[in-house]
Amino acid sequence: MGFRTSGLDAKVREFGAYLKEYRLEWEQRHAAPGEMFVRASEIGLLGLETEPCFGGLGAPFSDKVEMARLLSHQSMACVFALINSQNVASRLRVSSHDRHHAMADELLSAERIGCTALTEPAAGSDFAAIQTRAEKVEGGWRINGTKAWITNAAYADTIMLYAQTDPAKGWKGIASFLIDAKQEGFRRGEVYRLIGGHAIGAGEFHLEDYIAPSEDMLSPPGEAFKYAMGSINGARTYVAAMCVGMMQNALELTTSYGKERQAFGQPLVAHQGYKWSLTDVMTHIAALSGLVEKAARLIDAKEDAVLAAALAKKMAGEVTIPSLVTCMQAMGANGLREEHFLGQHLAAAKIAAFTDGSTEMMKERIGALM
Repeated sequence: MGFRTSGLDAKVREFGAYLKEYRLEWEQRHAAPGEMFVRASEIGLLGLETEPCFGGLGAPFSDKVEMARLLSHQSMACVFALINSQNVASRLRVSSHDRHHAMADELLSAERIGCTALTEPAAGSDFAAIQTRAEKVEGGWRINGTKAWITNAAYADTIMLYAQTDPAKGWKGIASFLIDAKQEGFRRGEVYRLIGGHAIGAGEFHLEDYIAPSEDMLSPPGEAFKYAMGSINGARTYVAAMCVGMMQNALELTTSYGKERQAFGQPLVAHQGYKWSLTDVMTHIAALSGLVEKAARLIDAKEDAVLAAALAKKMAGEVTIPSLVTCMQAMGANGLREEHFLGQHLAAAKIAAFTDGSTEMMKERIGALM
């Protein structure tokens, strides 16, 4: 697809080389890579969609998709964490409040890390069922509730949170708020140890009589749900792009291995069975790339991308794991070696299959549009 923003290709490739150098170390120590955000800031990637007048790159959505694809060659978990923080920075920069702008600047410089909090212990795909409650009080809102399965929850301190202001109104009662984890009423909870996905920093946190000033309502009831649904279309698209990146990396590795490894007097790639085993992988990459590009173009054009994003996400959930398994099988026992990162890709592909809507939910979404 290529980048439309000048100089972004070099920045992404530089950061990809950095991820490749440290990804295995981070995964082995089960550590959230705070230093990763600092390096991303130095290169300029934390301001990907923030306008240049505010210190960002002003890149279109399709450039975020391309970045997700390329960086997922090295680590889907790392790029997912990175994108989630920059999403918050770009959102705060369009706020009308100077304090939000200051926090956005801190996100761009990696002094803060951001996350978006929708899901709860009893509310995932059924977003309208969230139970975190925001009650109007003098000067602001009192918020109580628990969020779960939140990317960057292990270390994020700037949070775009969704809460219900009036349960009787259903989705029309949901609003979004800026939460500062450094303030009273915020309590960090369990951090989930996800195989192949420790860099995501997934976990939970609790709000206990947290007071959000009135100006920290980012989107009012009704508008917040619509904004979240629009952002989910984007997330489904770049998650599918991440799956493309992991499959591409696995195919490149497997093909290179097949050219070097000899069996029965000739390279593995000279054997029909070896080549044929990879043709489905090539086909899946090509087909999913096309769906991703279509969804990205629609989002760039601010057109309806609901179906396109759901189709891309559905296909990603169905073909990525089998494709990675095929590549591992083609490499024999060598496919299990930790340094090749295929096992981590495989675990990350399963994470991607649940993220921003499971494959089953995509079938429901697509079916509703038929």
